[in-house]
Amino acid sequence: MSSRYPEIDLRRLKTTQISRRRSTVSVEQFAKPLECGCSVVDLFDSLPDILAGRAIRQVVQRIVEARRLGKPVILAIGAHVIKCGLSRIVVDLIRRGVITAVAMNGAGAIHDSEIALFGATSEDVAEALSAGTFGTVRETAEFVNGCAHRACRESLGFGEVLGMALCESLAPYVDASILHQAYQSGIPATVHVAIGCDVVHMHPSADGAAIGECTHRDFRILTRAMSELGHGGVLINAGSAVVLPEVILKALAVLLNMGYDLSEMLGVNLDFFQHYRPNKQVVERVKQIGGVGLSITGHHELLIPLIAAGVKSSLRSTSG
Repeated sequence: MSSRYPEIDLRRLKTTQISRRRSTVSVEQFAKPLECGCSVVDLFDSLPDILAGRAIRQVVQRIVEARRLGKPVILAIGAHVIKCGLSRIVVDLIRRGVITAVAMNGAGAIHDSEIALFGATSEDVAEALSAGTFGTVRETAEFVNGCAHRACRESLGFGEVLGMALCESLAPYVDASILHQAYQSGIPATVHVAIGCDVVHMHPSADGAAIGECTHRDFRILTRAMSELGHGGVLINAGSAVVLPEVILKALAVLLNMGYDLSEMLGVNLDFFQHYRPNKQVVERVKQIGGVGLSITGHHELLIPLIAAGVKSSLRSTSG
């Protein structure tokens, strides 16, 4: 008995030889086992030259090349980068002159300020919301909103004044503050706020006009910093799913409108879950204007220290 349905005759298949086929993976690209006591350079050399293994090495190489060329390395971060304990990694890269500008959303500025001032941040939302106390901390609101007022009054950037105020306050944990270190190092740290999104906007000390004015100034400061990204600069988005990718898109639009050449820049999106906007605005749009775009999926608390270690080791080995 046989099936009532007709079958294709596989004997008619035309075969070829493997020597004539183009293979996308070869054994030479495979990861190499590491010996005990290996260096960071050895670790990167051991990674497979495939997918994320290739991409992370490319990111490290492009950051190193950018700094040798005097091109900017701009880091845009969401609050999660701070909340998962990476501030000192970013601070160290700023001190070493690797990162030349930082952009963060309003939540990032709040968490960075709380870490610097109090050594702790990130309340339990479920517990505080049920108790009716979520977002009601007075000290944080007075500090952040006070900086917005001062920035507006003195025609300064929001991130600039936050960093300045942290220096003036002698905050006890400034060694872990990105805003403080950026101000100390003289590099732009910009804060990009969506009014109504941050807990400090719930307080009577919040002034929408002041916040809007100083965060708009920060948009102009960031756009100016991005103007030199062409021909070797690096722009990294880590952990911002909406606000910073959209700010970056508008900054790119302004620069292209003004005739800046942004070709050959690198746009990188680092996240544990790849969202639409970061990949569209930081990766795909950069490709469209003649640059390179890369997405690497993984936890920030692993990826960012790994990239930082690779950059530092590469700079040390080549300078020595």
